[in-house]
Amino acid sequence: MNDLKPLRKGGLPILAALALFACSAEQQPAPPPLQGAAIGGDFELTDENGETVREADFAGQNRIIYFGYAFCPDVCPVDMQKLGQAMRIVERDNPDLAERITPIFISVDPARDTQDVLVQFTDSFHPRMIGMSGSREAIDAAAERYGVYYALGEDDGTGNYLVDHSNNAILFGPEGEPLAILPIQDGPETIAETLVRWSR
Repeated sequence: MNDLKPLRKGGLPILAALALFACSAEQQPAPPPLQGAAIGGDFELTDENGETVREADFAGQNRIIYFGYAFCPDVCPVDMQKLGQAMRIVERDNPDLAERITPIFISVDPARDTQDVLVQFTDSFHPRMIGMSGSREAIDAAAERYGVYYALGEDDGTGNYLVDHSNNAILFGPEGEPLAILPIQDGPETIAETLVRWSR
């Protein structure tokens, strides 16, 4: 017991300092998972209204970038439904933040995904979701910058074909900086939590 007295008396300042250090360390925000990743950058595509758009046009906005195609029979509509629901959760709980998030759907199938098709597709999931596409060269350039894989399937002779593609939904910050891959495989609530946590 006597051995403990000096530790208690002299150790309090040290323990207090350690506690303060621990609290200070806990308060430091964690860096975004994709901080510093070499992904993203400029693109020049055509939006669903026929206007030419570049990455710089979204300056000041957090952007969700997803590459897919409207004729996708399963993955894309399911993912877009989740993103739309997640956006509505953020709008309900954090409307100011929601206004600073723009979901962008980039079609890799410009032959079938016309402006009318993109409008109908994106509007069915969220009114602020923007559909865009472009020439094959422009899409390929954007896909390369954003780390996206896709490959057109074989036409069955009737104009129908599938497109194999990655289905990552990536959150970028107001300056185009990569922030996080959204957990699109989870439910809308988890996606919304990720949007709130990492959006700027």
